[in-house]
Amino acid sequence: MAHVVPETDAREPVSAGTTAHAWSAYRVNVTETTHQQHGYATRSQEYRLFRNALRGLRQDMFHDPFAYRLLPPRHTDGPFVRRLPGRLRADARYLPHAVVGGIALLALVVGAVGGSLPGGDLPALVTGVLCALPVAATLVRPIGAFWLSLVVTPLVALISGNGLEWPWMPGAFISHLTVVIVVALRTRPRTAVWMWVLTTVYAFLSDVFLGGSYYYTNSGPMMVTSAFALLLVCLWHIRHTAQQEVTAQQTVTAHERSRRTALEERTTIARELHDVVAHHMSVVAIQAEAAPYRVENPPEELERAFATIRENAVAALTELRRILGVVRAEDYEAPDAPQPTLSDLDALLANVREAGLAVDKVVTGAVRELPPGVELSAYRIVQEALSNSLRHAPGATARVEVSYVLGGLGLRIVNGSMPQPSLVKPSPGAGHGITGMRERVTMLDGEMTADSTDDGGYEVAVFLPVTARTEGEA
Repeated sequence: MAHVVPETDAREPVSAGTTAHAWSAYRVNVTETTHQQHGYATRSQEYRLFRNALRGLRQDMFHDPFAYRLLPPRHTDGPFVRRLPGRLRADARYLPHAVVGGIALLALVVGAVGGSLPGGDLPALVTGVLCALPVAATLVRPIGAFWLSLVVTPLVALISGNGLEWPWMPGAFISHLTVVIVVALRTRPRTAVWMWVLTTVYAFLSDVFLGGSYYYTNSGPMMVTSAFALLLVCLWHIRHTAQQEVTAQQTVTAHERSRRTALEERTTIARELHDVVAHHMSVVAIQAEAAPYRVENPPEELERAFATIRENAVAALTELRRILGVVRAEDYEAPDAPQPTLSDLDALLANVREAGLAVDKVVTGAVRELPPGVELSAYRIVQEALSNSLRHAPGATARVEVSYVLGGLGLRIVNGSMPQPSLVKPSPGAGHGITGMRERVTMLDGEMTADSTDDGGYEVAVFLPVTARTEGEA
């Protein structure tokens, strides 16, 4: 089968690097095609498994092996530690550090006194320090401690030179076994498996190439003892992971239970509100509709007033059912009716005028469509401000100013003082209206001021920011 070498554009100069790159790409393509033709792709699953295993070995044992990882203090909420007195409970956080330090001291003593040391006290001290160093290193650099233990093991054997045991002297045996256990506890089961495999490879190579002059090899005891210890560590890891998953599941279950309880309470509150408020509002609407028929030849103004009362009562019932539906269930689907916007202000002002409040509207700036949240909040703010004027200053005049400015929307609702004397008495409120307006403004990152005016009235000034991007999307 003939293969064509990729051609280059004759108009462009061909450098040596370009030619080498093209030839390399060509060879890769030819090799892949040949492998596919000969059925080499059938072994891709085994190749991927082997490649993943090597990747895990490189990630666990060779990627930044001497990284600094200080052993953190243990938790003091265990079943036994939490029963200790205050001082002992605080000190129990460093119990793992004390255990590792004690084993390091034991390895130092055993390494110093084990075997025959022809050089005297200095070789004994050196072997003791070499045996204790990897154990102490597990507190700060766990993977590096394992590699250090593999390096220290033949050094201790060569310095001791007793010709009895190979490759682990007594101190090195304690040191390496402690290192693999502590590192396995600090990492994960896969790392424990790789440490055991590397230890086995080291023991095999040591016995084959360097163990002939020694009387006894303890590779078998090391492999069996470390395998049993690492198996226990892996079982501990599995049990600890299962406990964490159970704890997480219990936390999620408790959270769902609290949410369900909250939903039940919200449903109860919504039902009570509906039974109390909706009943009275329905009575008001029915009485307002029937009142003109109980008076013979009622004035036109009286009929219009009762009609306005009925329309407001029906609108309040509709809003009440919508809001209670939201409170009652999280999956409540809002009705298809659109939310009020600034374009509905004229109808709101007409309704307020029929209720007896003389109000004017002034619009400045270029009228444009704003985001739905801004439109709805602006409408509700004007509605609440005019309602406050009706309640607190009956018979006064009001003015609504809407300003479309660069970067946002400005609102100003101001009412004059209540005339004296007045036939309608003001009705006190709980102050939730101003709080609700501030919450809406804060939700939109706006600014609001509400204060009395010099002539005895009241003024509410609001600025709702609108970013240029939001305006463009709108």
